[in-house]
Amino acid sequence: MVDICSIGHITRDKIVTPDKTVYMAGGTSFYMTYGISHLPRKVSYQLVTKVGKESQEDIEKIKKLDLDVVCYPSRHTVFFENIYGKDFNGRTQKVRAKADPFTLEDVKPLDAKVFHLGSLLADDFAPEVVEYLASKGTVSIDVQGYLREVVGEDVHAVAWKDKERVLRCTGILKLNESEMVSIAGSSDTHEVGKRLASMGVREVVMTLGSYGAVIYDGNKFYDIPPYQPKAVVDATGCGDTFSTGYLWCRVQGMGIEESGKFAAAMCSLKLEHSGPFEGSLKDIENRMH
Repeated sequence: MVDICSIGHITRDKIVTPDKTVYMAGGTSFYMTYGISHLPRKVSYQLVTKVGKESQEDIEKIKKLDLDVVCYPSRHTVFFENIYGKDFNGRTQKVRAKADPFTLEDVKPLDAKVFHLGSLLADDFAPEVVEYLASKGTVSIDVQGYLREVVGEDVHAVAWKDKERVLRCTGILKLNESEMVSIAGSSDTHEVGKRLASMGVREVVMTLGSYGAVIYDGNKFYDIPPYQPKAVVDATGCGDTFSTGYLWCRVQGMGIEESGKFAAAMCSLKLEHSGPFEGSLKDIENRMH
């Protein structure tokens, strides 16, 4: 059994910012895998992904990180185009190609304490897949993909069709301000936290960009302070980096507040450059203190 199993599509990303255009791999599992690779190996980790032939080179690079990698074949790799304006909190997305969803057969061999589902699009994980994983370990979900579908190449906001069914078996849910409004009808962290907890979520992790984060465990709200980056270069993957730091701490038994601060500091360091987190444990500790 591994401590953290990250399940999600590795993507091909075109990232357009006011200063430059960058082509790179991406996706929740990509950012989590590279982030984990820079932390001490106190936590066992497995990546489960699904890509087309066009991404085999990216998978070979990941395998060189000396982490457990399971890669299923897909007709295509997810290809995102992310366009950022001056305000890095907002972006326009297009999807040039989609990958095959994850199936029950894909996940049945897996065994982990925490399964982190990096949903990118609404049909990545059917409810029965989530329910099966919840019978084996704690399910952690980044909600973003459940709230978007592709029509042509355009990404459209969509209501979360199986919300109640999935949330009943979700241990940890990460969402940002706009996602709070989409799935709970409010931007008030206390209202959203209580509402989602009443639907079955044990830890509601609400990230608020430059305002830090709020985490609710069903009894107490934890206010996580922001850590100021030296420069804001690229926000892509920041939420995924937060989840990486948070789960890395929580699976070791650290408290919610300590884990949230660690995750926020890690996220602040990632903001300072394009691509995944490249710092060290010492860099995170220095940023926190």
